[in-house]
Amino acid sequence: MAGRLADKVAFISGAARGQGRAHAVRFAEEGADIIAVDICQQIDSVAYPMGCPEDLDETVNLVQKTGRRIVAEQADVRDFERLQSVLANGVNEFGRVDFVLANAGVAPGIGHAEPTAHAYLDAVDVMLNGVYCTIEAALPHLLEHGDGGAIVITSSAAGLKSPVPEFGLRNPGLAGYTAAKHGVVGLMRYYATTLAEKQIRVNSVHPTGVATPMINNEVVEEFTAKNPALAASLANMLPVSVIDAEDVTEAMLYLCARSGRYITGTTLTVDAGNLLR
Repeated sequence: MAGRLADKVAFISGAARGQGRAHAVRFAEEGADIIAVDICQQIDSVAYPMGCPEDLDETVNLVQKTGRRIVAEQADVRDFERLQSVLANGVNEFGRVDFVLANAGVAPGIGHAEPTAHAYLDAVDVMLNGVYCTIEAALPHLLEHGDGGAIVITSSAAGLKSPVPEFGLRNPGLAGYTAAKHGVVGLMRYYATTLAEKQIRVNSVHPTGVATPMINNEVVEEFTAKNPALAASLANMLPVSVIDAEDVTEAMLYLCARSGRYITGTTLTVDAGNLLR
């Protein structure tokens, strides 16, 4: 039986591990071929270990086990020309792009004794400017086949409220994370209105904390343990501390598949009630 995304192609950023990997595997299970990118190297303002080439290799392995094809390359979402190159290779292989999942994200500044403005700038460059570059690099291919498509931006519950409740938690990385995750809501609405006539739907997804290596690491765990006010602001109404990456993937799939054919311009929360607090 054909999957919901049979003969479609998804372009996914931040695909080496975590949410991006979950999206790649699930979309492949539903019949899509995958174009995947990840920086696969460390950013100086990020204290926890980021993904590596071996992580991206494992994503390739998992997608191939579903029987679908994948083109996966190392690329920084801040590098527009590199994204264009990867997409050209992917489209040469698969012929088209139908979905863009702008997922790449980082949590800079956390864990550094004295984080600098670089943490703010890196957060905005990766999670706001990088989203713009990701969409713009893919857009010509989305438009070329004329069949519409879908763009989904990974924002956060922190894209709808500030997660920092008090003066003592001021941190340039958290400022940049909050600004970027709010900023992509504006980008989403811009693209939703400008691309509607081309039958391209654009939405953002806003998870609470997700059980991925970005938060399940010693650096972030130590930081939240030392800052109980931050931990309290991240708490959910439902009795779960974090959700699984696959929970976010199901929201992505809902928006990209036929189920989301009339949904555009929305901020879909997958937050276990975090925003109710």
